Amino acid sequence: MSGLEKASARIYRLHIDWILLVSAIILVAFGLVTMDSFSTANIFFERQIIWLFVSLAIFFGASFLDWSFLKRTNVVSALFFFVSILLLLLLALGHAINGAKSWFNLGLISFEPVDLAELSLVILLAKYFSRRHVEIANIRHIIVSGLYALVLAGLVALQPDFGGAVVIMAVWFGMVLISGISKKHLIALVLIGVTAFALLWSFGLAEYQKDRVLTFLHPLADIQGAGYNARQATIAIGSGGILGKGVGYGTQSRLKFLPEYQTDFIFAAFAEEWGFVGIIVFFIVFSVLIWRIIVNAYRGATNFETFFGLGLAILFSAHLFINVGMNMGLLPVTGITLPFVSYGGSHLAASFLSLGIIVSMRKYMRVTHPESVDTEVIGLN
Repeated sequence: MSGLEKASARIYRLHIDWILLVSAIILVAFGLVTMDSFSTANIFFERQIIWLFVSLAIFFGASFLDWSFLKRTNVVSALFFFVSILLLLLLALGHAINGAKSWFNLGLISFEPVDLAELSLVILLAKYFSRRHVEIANIRHIIVSGLYALVLAGLVALQPDFGGAVVIMAVWFGMVLISGISKKHLIALVLIGVTAFALLWSFGLAEYQKDRVLTFLHPLADIQGAGYNARQATIAIGSGGILGKGVGYGTQSRLKFLPEYQTDFIFAAFAEEWGFVGIIVFFIVFSVLIWRIIVNAYRGATNFETFFGLGLAILFSAHLFINVGMNMGLLPVTGITLPFVSYGGSHLAASFLSLGIIVSMRKYMRVTHPESVDTEVIGLN
């Protein structure tokens, strides 16, 4: 066997889903070239490069571990309580940015716990539904799983980070759907939500609060105020045309008309420079990423691996849907990151950690780990 063949064999034995990994790295590259003008020093670009290497180390480290211990009730319970306490501490000790206490400032780095909260919820619901998806017709399981999500969403909303809270509830709703909820319960959930909103609107909100909600829901109605960012984003996307203005030549972002172009509005900055063709390529690469996550999910040894992978696909898709909708002026501006593309070390690290976990589940899929049979702590068993 030649040296090249031996190297190829060693790489194969790593059991890495290279299509999954490469698609994620391509998405990171899209973000990097959008952040950097290639003419002057850019701190976002430089830091994101460092975080990419850190995240890749996390990915490979996670891919070598056997994560079957996440199926244990005591582990999932401890993770849920740890994240809840972390979010509570954030309200008291968090570093405020743009009026929201969403970050722990640790000196050289900052840490955003909402990323860990989202991943923890996917793990928790994967554990819960892996044992109860055949009993989902019982409304109790919908309510109990919803309470877990509401605790995390409520703590995130108090920061206030309404975008993060919406993503958490979207993950819960998506995982309830794939678990096999009955149509009558689905209709009931929708009706309860609509009724609660109608009652709150009619009897619970003052006029000035209603005005804030209307501006939040339709930001382009106030383009000189709350809708300024959304308006600039739509201008950037439209000005990109078919082929874009070229990398580094996006006027909306480079001339600072588009705020937060490296985070919340990076899709608009990307669209301006790469155009419609670039957007199509972006969606193709993102679709490949989601496809590989789902493929790995269905190759899982047990229901837990399947639900975890599907939950992860829902999580990334929710971020994509809300961020792109926000950039196009179709959804409220909520501060949601674009997975793998937006600047942010903790978000990038959490994303690659989740990919490493699902790759590890693929590696150990030939060994079926029995579900935990313990019956302790908060009813997850």
